[in-house]
Amino acid sequence: MHPSPQNPGAGSITPGTGSPASRVGGFTMIELLITIVVAAILMTVAIPSFLDFVRNNRLTAQANDLVLGLTYARSEAVKRGVRVTVCSRQNDTTCAASATWDDGWLVFVDTDGDGAVDTGEVILRVRAPLESGNTLRAANLRRVTFQSTGFNPGFADTFRLCDARGTGSARQLVLSLQGRMTTTTGTAQCP
Repeated sequence: MHPSPQNPGAGSITPGTGSPASRVGGFTMIELLITIVVAAILMTVAIPSFLDFVRNNRLTAQANDLVLGLTYARSEAVKRGVRVTVCSRQNDTTCAASATWDDGWLVFVDTDGDGAVDTGEVILRVRAPLESGNTLRAANLRRVTFQSTGFNPGFADTFRLCDARGTGSARQLVLSLQGRMTTTTGTAQCP
């Protein structure tokens, strides 16, 4: 289309005239600021909830690890027909002499029943130290020994699993003489 004397602007686009063909797409400064403010508000609400979610999952996983270790020891004692001990860990081959289980635990065949890893006794599992500075304390015991019957006579105890939030989120794990565990939340006294 060529410009005609009756319509001199026909066929040409003049920048900055406000016609739809000449506008540049994008956000205005006000739209951008509103979006940033809404995102900031959502982040202040979401991040603390997400952190609690992560901490709760970590505590649950660590409690499950202890239950799994004790259940595994009980099962191996019955299957092998020997004593199997779970003890607080000093290193990968030695039991600690305390009721502090923060550094993990060992599961081993305890042929002489003394609660210590001796020459010839097989270490079945090693649990590494707890993550994120969490604590795991037994009320009294530094070890739990399961007999070939699956029972743990004299080794009932209460374990307290805590993180930095304290008692409100702590897990209490109670081991019965029959080798069964029960878990409650928010009832344990933290160190």
